[in-house]
Amino acid sequence: MPVSHHSHSGQFCKHAAGTLEEVVLEAIRQGFRTYGLTEHVPRHRLDDLYPEEEGMSLDSLKSQFDAFLTEAHRLKEKYADQITLLVGLETEYITETDLTALESLLSEHGKRIEYIVGSVHHVAGIPIDFDRPTFDKALASFSSTTNPDPMAAFLNAYFDAQYTLMQRVQPEVIGHLDLCRLYNPTLRFCDYPDALARIRRNVRYAVEYGALFELNAAAFRKGWDAAYPAEDVVEIIRENAGRFTLSDDSHGPHAVGLNYSRLVEYARRVGIDELWVLAPSSVTDGSNLGRRGLAAHRVPGQWWEDPFWQGKAQT
Repeated sequence: MPVSHHSHSGQFCKHAAGTLEEVVLEAIRQGFRTYGLTEHVPRHRLDDLYPEEEGMSLDSLKSQFDAFLTEAHRLKEKYADQITLLVGLETEYITETDLTALESLLSEHGKRIEYIVGSVHHVAGIPIDFDRPTFDKALASFSSTTNPDPMAAFLNAYFDAQYTLMQRVQPEVIGHLDLCRLYNPTLRFCDYPDALARIRRNVRYAVEYGALFELNAAAFRKGWDAAYPAEDVVEIIRENAGRFTLSDDSHGPHAVGLNYSRLVEYARRVGIDELWVLAPSSVTDGSNLGRRGLAAHRVPGQWWEDPFWQGKAQT
């Protein structure tokens, strides 16, 4: 089933490229049947702006997100006979203010926001996926004379933030679950028992309320030989009967479907025989999914045999 639940465009995200419509047209050209549009929610402190956003105001970030929703729904209607577009958002959790504001945003827009990709990009208020020096700064913030292992404390803080986010808004899709090891792809959580226990807790909670876990192809373009999450976390999700979906996490039309040939190979290698997709439905699957208008549906048959994947083998 050709699907992605997570994407960005340069029109509404300064570190991406292209317009939202260009992203949609590329997804159509490649043969995607379902494609999720999920720009970042606004941030609420000027200190949290990225360098490329210098000079933007907090009001302009809010206006930019509102404009995204309007454009996304316009495209959803315009191309309805060619592709199913889902309109969602990707979270930020930097301080408590972000979660309170997100709850207000969800209330304000109602079902115009059809689903949430729940992601954490900051630890101790510092971005962890911007570049290596900034990641190192976040890690160093946990160094102290009373803390012999800053990495352990860093990982614990990341997964605690993820858990808080899930409890507050119950995102339909868990975004790049193990982004915390972006710059340490060989790190294994079995070496950090407290972090491992937190992962198990988070996975169990997400499974209980019905979330889908994305296999995110962006890890390949970051130099990994696996998707997010890596195989050790995939195994935990499988042990808990978690449900997987796919995301390209594209940041412009050039990255739509990027590394999807590797993604299907990875999914097959780690034993993922079922995929799930969000779809408009008034009937839920018994989980909390569906409260925003979408429900999880299992992709029928052997998903990897879809002709879409045969084309991806050539790219």
